[in-house]
Amino acid sequence: MSKTIVSSLYDSDVFKQACRQFDLAADAISLPESIRDRTKYPKRCVAVALPIKRDDGSVTVFEGYRVQHNLSTGPAKGGIRFHQDVTLGEVAALSMWMSWKTSLVGLPYGGAKGGVIVDPRQLSEGELERLSRRYMQELIPFMGPQIDVPAPDVGTNAKIMGWMMDTYSNHVGRNEPACVTGKPISLGGSQGRHEATGAGVAYLVKAYLEDFNIPISSATIAIQGFGNVGGEAALALANYGAKIVAISDYSAAIHNPAGIDIKKALAYVTSQKVLHNFDGGEMITNEELLTLDCTVLIPAALERVITAEIAQKLRCRVLAEAANGPTTFSADKILEQRDDIEIIPDVLCNSGGVIVSYFEWLQNLQNFYWDRDEVLKKLFVMLDRAKSSVEYQKRKFKFSRRLAALTLGIQRVAETKQSRGLFP
Repeated sequence: MSKTIVSSLYDSDVFKQACRQFDLAADAISLPESIRDRTKYPKRCVAVALPIKRDDGSVTVFEGYRVQHNLSTGPAKGGIRFHQDVTLGEVAALSMWMSWKTSLVGLPYGGAKGGVIVDPRQLSEGELERLSRRYMQELIPFMGPQIDVPAPDVGTNAKIMGWMMDTYSNHVGRNEPACVTGKPISLGGSQGRHEATGAGVAYLVKAYLEDFNIPISSATIAIQGFGNVGGEAALALANYGAKIVAISDYSAAIHNPAGIDIKKALAYVTSQKVLHNFDGGEMITNEELLTLDCTVLIPAALERVITAEIAQKLRCRVLAEAANGPTTFSADKILEQRDDIEIIPDVLCNSGGVIVSYFEWLQNLQNFYWDRDEVLKKLFVMLDRAKSSVEYQKRKFKFSRRLAALTLGIQRVAETKQSRGLFP
């Protein structure tokens, strides 16, 4: 990785946050200096110009990125987000977290992430399709089932993955469903993939509440972010018997101490696209939601929402990080001093999506498919295994739960790089 590129990445607060986490974990396990930079910095950063013809005949050029952090442990794996605030530094940080996440849960993948600077809500469906196809077309030299396998993220979905799969398949001259995951079922997608991340969050929340001797039936849940992950987590937790007392998206935050009807809220968002004007409770601000008195707080939107200021005001018993990097480094330091809050770190908490993406990839390669119950059963087995390894690491070294998870993921990547050696 060029020193010039690395220097530019440090302009991003979220990249700095990921690097600080790495440095702390590397120090904790005494990672040799000879392997640190190789393990820490991305292998490849690709920036692409994406010109598309608009519906009115004009041409707009969008900017896109794909960062492949680690290819030593297998094909790179990570989502593609379409969002107006995407930066190269953000994408690089997310690719780092994907490396630790895939290694932590035992998947034969490296980490990657992609993004396009665009507000997808401002594009027609035809424009969105042209942009999605152009993005894949520009990146085909760096993509493929054994190279880099993207998936949906913020602002993208199964339909977009289907367009990307079709673009790749047309280029190579054959149907290649394993080139992306998170596709529609009709194109080789996996049963259970849509709800995998949210269902995994809910499963881990339930498991940890049991560890903390808190009955799920008495738990109150506040969820910041009511997209695919937050919505599915809310539904699964409600089905487990928890009470969802607050939900939010970018348009509104809703609080109802008596409990929100999640099926009604999901139907409303499906119809209206946003929570604005949903009548399931009183309107509050997003900051008020984050600082509600509740059993579990689930940030399920973008990174860096739990700041140092918010961390001092948190009144939850459990912070379950469904989003990537929702807690800033300075906030994490504050939370480490608070004995009243347990954290389920992002690299563990939201790993259900990449685990079922792995299942989808396997099914595509074998052309043999599982039903939803089998997928979720396999998911929960892998989550239990990862949770147990994190708790063992935490007890053995007296680490925080985040440090335990990060050191496991980082150590496995570093060991693989050392075993492979350096190419002459």
